[in-house]
Amino acid sequence: MAVSWEQSVTSSINAIYLLFSAYLVFVMQLGFAMLCAGSVRAKNALNIMLTNVVDAVVGSLSYYLFGFAFAFGTGPGSNPFIGTHFFALEGVPDGEYDYSFFLYQWSFAIAVAGITSGSIAERTQFGAYLIFSFFLSGFVYPIAAHWVWSSSGWLSPSSANLFLGSGAIDFAGSGVVHLVGGIAGLWGSIIEGPRVGRFDAFGKPVSIKGHNATLVVLGSFGEILVAYPTTTDQGNWTAIGRTAVTTTLAGSMSGIVTLFGRRLLIGHWDALDVCNGVLGGFVAITSGCSVVEPWAAVICGFVAAWVLIGLNMLALKLHFDDPLEAAQLHGGCGAWGLIFTGLFAKEEFLIQVHDSGVGGISRSSGLLLGGGWGLFGAQVTELIVIAGWVSVTMGPLFYILHKLRLLRISIHEEVAGLDISSHGGYAYHNQDEDERPQRYNDYIQMRN
Repeated sequence: MAVSWEQSVTSSINAIYLLFSAYLVFVMQLGFAMLCAGSVRAKNALNIMLTNVVDAVVGSLSYYLFGFAFAFGTGPGSNPFIGTHFFALEGVPDGEYDYSFFLYQWSFAIAVAGITSGSIAERTQFGAYLIFSFFLSGFVYPIAAHWVWSSSGWLSPSSANLFLGSGAIDFAGSGVVHLVGGIAGLWGSIIEGPRVGRFDAFGKPVSIKGHNATLVVLGSFGEILVAYPTTTDQGNWTAIGRTAVTTTLAGSMSGIVTLFGRRLLIGHWDALDVCNGVLGGFVAITSGCSVVEPWAAVICGFVAAWVLIGLNMLALKLHFDDPLEAAQLHGGCGAWGLIFTGLFAKEEFLIQVHDSGVGGISRSSGLLLGGGWGLFGAQVTELIVIAGWVSVTMGPLFYILHKLRLLRISIHEEVAGLDISSHGGYAYHNQDEDERPQRYNDYIQMRN
């Protein structure tokens, strides 16, 4: 049967919107690259920028070959735990997925590896980045995505058999993206150990400041032209606007609390801490940004700030070294985001987002809004299984690389800087005197 012009226009607008959303999410990768470069020392800026490029290009191939199939490969023989179709996009587009959907999901996949790269910055062999980025983007992350985001996933809120009568709500990836990247980075940092000079001979932390900081974070819906049948003037465009508002409020509240909280703790205003505080609020709200009221987003940001501050203090006591605070920020705030959604998700918004606003449907909502334990239990379950899944996959991978001496660079290379020792030069031409050697040949002579 021929498709009407109205359907064609609707499909075209939705496809354009999805592609635009993919570009916005990819901006997160660019912003994270700048944040990484500014958070490390100048002698490692070129290296960290290159690793972000590698995360994108290597992740693209692995997600194309395997990742998308593992995440969204529904069809005959599909199961709730892993996808089995669409390897190398064979069979795409079909009635459910098209190329724009693949690109949108790809932008999330490469962001995960970028998070992990930040945790192990300034001390990791370049080859190790290639290995873990391919494995993380092509296998570990897609399995978690299948559980929550595929219509056949066992935790999916779109599944025919809702887990605990609810399914887990993780709209933009507090768990699927940020917790996965944060836990992977946690294991990488633990196995590698702290950077040279991060703690003195008495175990006291020594500040290693970066040289600049920039931050960009964005997120979006899958379709925009979906009207809610129980209203005359609302649709997905309404939920998109709400998502933008809640994200802004959560990030802003977390940023201001971090600003004053750190001022009380360290005695001065710290720009990088505030940037990370804002990001922590964004990370936390991504799970429930489309299904909570604006006032709840303010609470989310307030708690996220203290989660980040508390975890950073704990990291210092445990001699845990994460140059970008990625494990604490993405892992800790991502975990809080999942719990927050289980407490504050509103049933009306859940029906709008996951059932297109159809009337006569009920869903388990937030525990503190009288929705019972179903949604909260599903959120806690997602937190536990994702942390466990990433631990049993990425932990052994990092340990094997460590044993094969493929993970950490030598002390000489670390002191000289990865830019000169691995890439033949610096990102900047005006290095300070203590950033010598200036040329790669000087570095080789120093080693000899």
